[in-house]
Amino acid sequence: MRVVVDAFGSDHAPGPEVAGALRAVRAPRQAGAGALERRGREDQDDRRERGALEVVLVGDSAQLDAALARAGRTPSDPIAVVHASEVVTMDDHPAHAFRSKLDSSMRVAVARVADGQGDAVVSAGNSGAMLACALFVMGRLPGVERPAIVTVLPTPTGPLVLCDAGGNVEPKASQVAQFGVLAAAYDQVVHGRERPRLGLLSNGAEPGKGTQLTRDAHALLSAARGGFQYVGYVEGSDLFRGVIDCIATDGFTGNVVLKTCEGIAEGMFGLVRQELEKTPLARLGSALVAPALRGVAKRIDYTEIGGALLAGVTRPTVIAHGRSDAQAIASAIRAADHFAERALPERLGAAIAALG
Repeated sequence: MRVVVDAFGSDHAPGPEVAGALRAVRAPRQAGAGALERRGREDQDDRRERGALEVVLVGDSAQLDAALARAGRTPSDPIAVVHASEVVTMDDHPAHAFRSKLDSSMRVAVARVADGQGDAVVSAGNSGAMLACALFVMGRLPGVERPAIVTVLPTPTGPLVLCDAGGNVEPKASQVAQFGVLAAAYDQVVHGRERPRLGLLSNGAEPGKGTQLTRDAHALLSAARGGFQYVGYVEGSDLFRGVIDCIATDGFTGNVVLKTCEGIAEGMFGLVRQELEKTPLARLGSALVAPALRGVAKRIDYTEIGGALLAGVTRPTVIAHGRSDAQAIASAIRAADHFAERALPERLGAAIAALG
C-alpha cells in the first residue's frame, strides 16, 4: 500500500510528517492496526500477511529532502518525495484554498490518490480545506450528500462512533441525519455491530429540546428505516454510559465535544498525578496503579489513534490533529494503510446503500 502524506499540514510541519513517515515504514505492518483494534473487533481477513508500506511525502522537495537527511533516512526506507510549491494554512478559507492554491501540498496529495498513484491520503492541515479537496477532486460515494469526519471515542462499554467531528460546521438537517447513517455504517463495517444504536446529540432527551436543526434531523431519523436502531435525543452526559453505539451531530458541536474530551482526559490525569504525589503512602500506591493508568492513557491518547476518517469520499482519507507529533502522524499513516487494506470506502458505500 502507498500512503500519500500532505507533508506541510501540521502546526510544526514538516518535522512531524518526516519523522512520522520514517517511523511508520520502519515499524512492522502488523503493529499498524494496534490502535484500530482497540476501537472494535477486527475482521479475520486483517490477520493475513500484508505487503510493504510505502509513503509519499508531498511538499517543498528541498525542505523535505533536507529534513529526511537530518532524520537519518536510508536508501532502504520506502519513502518518496513529490514537489508542491504552495501550502494551505489554518487561516485559509476552504473554498479559497481549493480554488487558488492549485499546487498546494494538500491538493497535490489528494490528486495523486484520486489519480490512482496512491491508495490513501493523510493530512494534519486545515480540515475544511481537506474536505473541499477530497470532495471535489475525489468525489463522493453514491448517495452521500456531504462527507463528514468520523472519529471513535473509547468508553467503558466499547467504542463510540461520532460523526461529524469537524467537517461541516453549518450543515442542513438532512446532512446531520445522514451523518448518523455514516456513523452507523462505519460501526457496522469496522466494529461488526449488526444493528448499531444511534443517537442525536442534544441538550435534553425530550423531543421538544434542541434547535430547529436538531428537531428537523430528529424527525428525519425517526422516519428512517435501515439497519440501525434510532434511540432519539442523547445528552452529552450519556455519551460514555453505554446507551448508544453511534452519535450524530453537526461538525461544530462534534469538534467541541472531541476537543473537550481530550482536555478533560489530560486534566483528569494531571489531577490524579498530583494526588499520587502528595504523600509517601500515595507515592507507594502509585507504583501499584501505574500499569493500569498507562493502559488507560494509551486508550485515550490521540497520538495512538492518529487521525479520523473522512467518510463519504471515494478513497481512504485520514485527517490528523493539527498539533500532531511524529507518533500521531505515524499512527495516522498506519490507520490510512489499514483503511485502504480493508477497502473501507467501498464497504461504507455498500453499507450506506443497505441502510438507506
